[in-house]
Amino acid sequence: MASKMTLTLPTGQVMPALGFGTWQATDAELEAALNTALEAGYRHIDTAPVYENEHVIGKVLHKWLSSGKLKREELFVVSKVPPVGNRPSGVEKWIKRSLKDLQLDYLDLYLIHTPFSLEEVNEDLHPVDKNGEIKLDKSTDHLKIWLEMEKQVEAGRAKAIGLSNFNIKQITKVMSASKLPISNLQIELHVYFQQKELVDFCKKNGITVTAYSPLGSRGLVKLMGKVDSLPDLLSNPVVVKIGERRKKTPAQILLRYTLQRGIAAIPKSTNPDRLRKNIDLFDWELAPEDMNELNVLDQGASARVCDFGFFKGIEKHPEFPF
Repeated sequence: MASKMTLTLPTGQVMPALGFGTWQATDAELEAALNTALEAGYRHIDTAPVYENEHVIGKVLHKWLSSGKLKREELFVVSKVPPVGNRPSGVEKWIKRSLKDLQLDYLDLYLIHTPFSLEEVNEDLHPVDKNGEIKLDKSTDHLKIWLEMEKQVEAGRAKAIGLSNFNIKQITKVMSASKLPISNLQIELHVYFQQKELVDFCKKNGITVTAYSPLGSRGLVKLMGKVDSLPDLLSNPVVVKIGERRKKTPAQILLRYTLQRGIAAIPKSTNPDRLRKNIDLFDWELAPEDMNELNVLDQGASARVCDFGFFKGIEKHPEFPF
């Protein structure tokens, strides 16, 4: 079943509202899962150099495209400028590297992955000093970086450009000097962390929103050491009850909730059964009472999973918090 819900970017491009997230998977897991995802109808693929798996995605996509099973225009592929490349000189370098690894001529959407920059130290994506602190580049200039992003569209390497993990103040600054529209903002968003103010801001300014960790990402919760403070969304009594009422899985309820808010979602799974169920969202909908019950689960910023605390010392960057 192909994705039947879409969002229209300011460029006029149509982005499938449900995508396939690729972070935190081994090469073998990802290769198998992406094949399953494409068979199931996923066409929106989200990746980034820091996930260190674009070469695997490229291998799978090349097989599908060269065999004629899929046309390039049927895909919507998203990648990002990594924090170590987050400076004017890094944008073209890293998009060319992503395109080479993905075996593609262009990206449908290219994002600035974070509002902060890291030092460029050889090929290290996460450079740290002798004390284990992340090596920060505090000279981050969003406007100069955005100008280079616009050049990638002009050069045909990206169809659209956007941001990830930026806040309202940072987005407003980019908007003040942009010639091309900010087509998308990718942020952590789920039923416990609904980001209502930021979503409303984006909608008012014509920026589409994509939710990462829409199911709460238990793998990320464990990585961040927040298992005790952040309960599992999939076992929330309200979510479970609505699932029983609608005869749907908790994951389907959570994903459908995000889509009905007009927000794209990029859940990650390597389980074939869950992959298929996660895209089975388009021939039913949540009732207004379901949406109301889920709306009240919002816990605000206290439920944020990805605060980038895995980068020791990140709070010292002038663009933190974001």
